[in-house]
Amino acid sequence: MTSSRPYLVRAFNDWILDNHCTPHIVVDASIQGVQVPADHVANGQIVLNISPSAVKALIIGDEALEFSARFGGVPMQVYIPLQAVMAIYARENGEGMVFGSEPGSPDPDGTGKPSSDAGREGKGDSERPSGRPSLKVVK
Repeated sequence: MTSSRPYLVRAFNDWILDNHCTPHIVVDASIQGVQVPADHVANGQIVLNISPSAVKALIIGDEALEFSARFGGVPMQVYIPLQAVMAIYARENGEGMVFGSEPGSPDPDGTGKPSSDAGREGKGDSERPSGRPSLKVVK
């Protein structure tokens, strides 16, 4: 069977947006093919805001997620193979999904805390909520 990850990422992104929340993804930046701003990678991971107000031309395909965004005022085309997406969650309440159960997929490091918040700038919400997001595995 094909990977369920692209379907789940698309579904969770839609669900988070439909509930007026901000979708964020946790990416394993060490996976081959990942193109993200290296300056914002911490501990091999990067957290990206993929909401329509933060990115342009978001495409969640069957093999990769891609969009263009500004990081520190510098425009960049971001490309993330879907196997590098470790989690997707709503910034406001931490609801979402952690990936890692499919063969060949990266396992989350278990910290539960995003390492960076690079994709959201200039949107009036520069403060991060206190505490760690509470991601839940949905089966």
